[in-house]
Amino acid sequence: MMTFILGITGGIASGKTTATQTLETLGIQVVDADVIARNTVSKDSPALKKITQHFGPSILLGSGYDSDSLDSGELNRTRLREIIFSNPEEKQWLESLLHPLVRESIIHQLSKITSPYGVLSSPLLFEKNQHRLVDRTLVIDTPTSTQKVRAAQRDNTNQQQIERIIHSQLLREERNKKADDIIMNTGSVDELQQAVTAYHHQLLPKV
Repeated sequence: MMTFILGITGGIASGKTTATQTLETLGIQVVDADVIARNTVSKDSPALKKITQHFGPSILLGSGYDSDSLDSGELNRTRLREIIFSNPEEKQWLESLLHPLVRESIIHQLSKITSPYGVLSSPLLFEKNQHRLVDRTLVIDTPTSTQKVRAAQRDNTNQQQIERIIHSQLLREERNKKADDIIMNTGSVDELQQAVTAYHHQLLPKV
């Protein structure tokens, strides 16, 4: 019998990480789609080699000027974001390469979960049909204005980049309509942790 899987999502800086870390402290195993996506394009990976062939060596850190850097050969994520957010065709090419690889790895990792239930954490849970891999969905929701403030403080990212990321994700209202459950995150970290813990205890008897 497959383990019950809870899908957790939310917009940028909504509190997904705090929610999943809270569940981990309660003994729940978490598969993080963002971590898998990063590992898929790690240094010397087949996917990164294809990306380099497509975009050229300037897509790598340390290319041409500081090749002795410890980061040399890693993906220049900032440069790649700039390209795909300004060029829909390049974004489509990249997604067609990476999304099947990420999905395959997600399925593999979910199959190994042994905790009472498992979690798939993904910012694109609904956008990439990853909700079909889970039994129930939970959105960590926060107002867009709060997202922008938190994202700027956390990532030191400019507002234009934050706006692009927000617009690349589902509208808040659409995401909430698709969710089975919603936890509002408008207060402190402690309040979110308490809400997630309470949700966990409500879910346990149902899995």
